[in-house]
Amino acid sequence: MAADLSQIVKAYDVRGVVPDQWDETLAELFGAAFVQVTGARAIVTGHDMRPSSPGLSRAFARGAAARGVDVTEIGLCSTDQLYYASGALGLPGAMFTASHNPARYNGIKMCRAGAAPVGQDTGLTQIRELTEGWLESGAPQPAARPGTVTGRDTLEDYAAHLRSLVDLTAIRPLKVVVDAGNGMGGHTVPTVFAGLPLTLVPMYFELDGTFPNHEANPLDPANIVDLQKRVREEGADLGIAFDGDADRCFVVDEHGDPVSPSAITALVAARELARNGGHGTIIHNLITSRSVPEVVEEQGGTPQRTRVGHSFIKAEMARTGAIFGGEHSAHYYFKDFWNADTGMLAALHVLAALGGQDGPLSALVAQYDRYVGSGEINSTVADQQARLAAIRAAYAPREDVTLDDLDGLTVAAADWWFNVRPSNTEPLLRLNAEARDEATMAKVRDEALSLIRG
Repeated sequence: MAADLSQIVKAYDVRGVVPDQWDETLAELFGAAFVQVTGARAIVTGHDMRPSSPGLSRAFARGAAARGVDVTEIGLCSTDQLYYASGALGLPGAMFTASHNPARYNGIKMCRAGAAPVGQDTGLTQIRELTEGWLESGAPQPAARPGTVTGRDTLEDYAAHLRSLVDLTAIRPLKVVVDAGNGMGGHTVPTVFAGLPLTLVPMYFELDGTFPNHEANPLDPANIVDLQKRVREEGADLGIAFDGDADRCFVVDEHGDPVSPSAITALVAARELARNGGHGTIIHNLITSRSVPEVVEEQGGTPQRTRVGHSFIKAEMARTGAIFGGEHSAHYYFKDFWNADTGMLAALHVLAALGGQDGPLSALVAQYDRYVGSGEINSTVADQQARLAAIRAAYAPREDVTLDDLDGLTVAAADWWFNVRPSNTEPLLRLNAEARDEATMAKVRDEALSLIRG
């Protein structure tokens, strides 16, 4: 096919419309390129429930095996289950998913052995260049002896590993509604939660890559409306929603009210620090709530701030030896999970924390949710840098604020802060603001928006 790889090879993964932008022929070439760039003698692959995923995954395996590499196929899995296999088996891996994107999309998340990410600067550019070369000059020469392709079921081992990382012995009986969004949570939750004192109320557990009920993106408020309603109807203790490939989890309390991912980050950070004797580094990106570094310091840990994006989190996890990292996008990273992100492990921590005491979830998370946030507000602008310069000019003379440029521009005062970041792919500026109270937050948010939008 005449593919424009610049449109589908992104900063962290491959993603595009099937078959318009890529197909099984291209997947086979990606498989050959992946094993050449990683130098692998064996790899592991997995895929989600999208209609195109089995074929693309098998084509990738064919391309790898043709180069003499043995392929272990774990079949249907969540993205963090593929990371588990990569870590436990010590193999580079490839996961076929487009996460929360619509049904016609698919993609590949790739990692080196031990779930180390493959991104633009860590192999993805070379994979793209090799594939482009083969598209122009013909497929690569097959190895004298092709590799084998074998199947392996890792679901039970994945679930056992997660449960070994959280003390679940003291959980009281809980009623939990889980919205899998017709994604891979419907495959993994029953096995991971098996044997726990939970009354599980499943929603949309049927694997269906056409997403007939709602998009599998729980960060969009429209996609958790069903969950919120069901939690209230059932009188449940909490609700949990997973995205399409089940690597992110989103939580609502007993009232059906959303729990901020920053509050979940702070809660899990406190628990991970307790597991490690009150010592350790916790990574958080710069748009998480100030509650996160405050809680970390109160618990004896060291907070470390990073740019937004999983490649930055994972790099800082590795550099600092951090025990845990969290993003406001509901990605949660664990040292004991090869520094990879797993929403399922974060969900187990929430269940253990709630089930280990008698109060409701709303009271438990209140101690971790101390500020009022705006959420992310996107504005289309003609000139990103000009608008950032205007914001800087407005605040630089003020003695009561500090400015920093770690990721876009952050303006911070004693009781509030805001960050404005340019999108890398669209003419947008992204605003996040936070303050001690609603009125201050609204004032700060509106002042920033007036400068952003001119």
